Amino acid sequence: MNYRHLQDLIESAWENRALLSESSTIAAIDQVIASIDAGALRVAEPSQEGWKVNEWVKKAVVLYFPIRKMETFEAGPLEFHDKMALKTGYAEKGIRVVPHAVARYGAFIDRDVILMPSYVNIGAYVGARTMVDTWATVGSCAQIGSDVHLSGGVGIGGVLEPLQAAPVIIEDGAFIGSRCIVVEGVHVEKEAVLGANVVLTASTKIIDVTGPSPVEYKGRIPARSVVIPGSQTKEFPAGNYQVPCALIIGQRKESTDKKTSLNDALRTYNVAV
Repeated sequence: MNYRHLQDLIESAWENRALLSESSTIAAIDQVIASIDAGALRVAEPSQEGWKVNEWVKKAVVLYFPIRKMETFEAGPLEFHDKMALKTGYAEKGIRVVPHAVARYGAFIDRDVILMPSYVNIGAYVGARTMVDTWATVGSCAQIGSDVHLSGGVGIGGVLEPLQAAPVIIEDGAFIGSRCIVVEGVHVEKEAVLGANVVLTASTKIIDVTGPSPVEYKGRIPARSVVIPGSQTKEFPAGNYQVPCALIIGQRKESTDKKTSLNDALRTYNVAV
């Protein structure tokens, strides 16, 4: 489908918010959100040159808020008061949703995903067969691949503004251990494994300690890396203190079956899941 006409309307409304009162603009924003919800449009998507951020789609998500009105709606004995509708139709979509999992309309969730009591925000993408475990959160516009496990209490950061900021990307087959935090556009590549409590921000030093000399990364976990939390000494005016970092301590073994390698990759290095 050619989205050029929708993109032009969104870009015009971004520059001139008075256009948000026009029916054509409202219809364009609604269509973009519906397309994200159905998986036809994504805020970011893989391409031959790497991941491409579709800034105009993110703009549509931001513009969706001011055109919505607050309303009260109920789900059994629960009452909500918000601008955003909740996602519906899970049975026909083949998604398992355990109470009290909540996903907002405008988030795409693929078939065979399991949502334990968790939260998925608008603009997010969750790939097939992924597990979003208890109290995990998937922030606005975050991109989660297929066959990913987001363990209990994982925090995947969202991003709406600034527009040029990239969303968090977790690629296929990755395992994100309990209470990990991944924010500020960090990119976790395919089949990487994060041990419990790893914190990754745009400024977090990611240090590969598997060779004779350390190799540093920022904002990216290489594919199949096994990562644990660490600390580094940093000098401040008041003295030397430990600051968090992440340590790459090995690689997932090709010989290990994928279904068990997520846990085994960590246990190989005596790391908590």
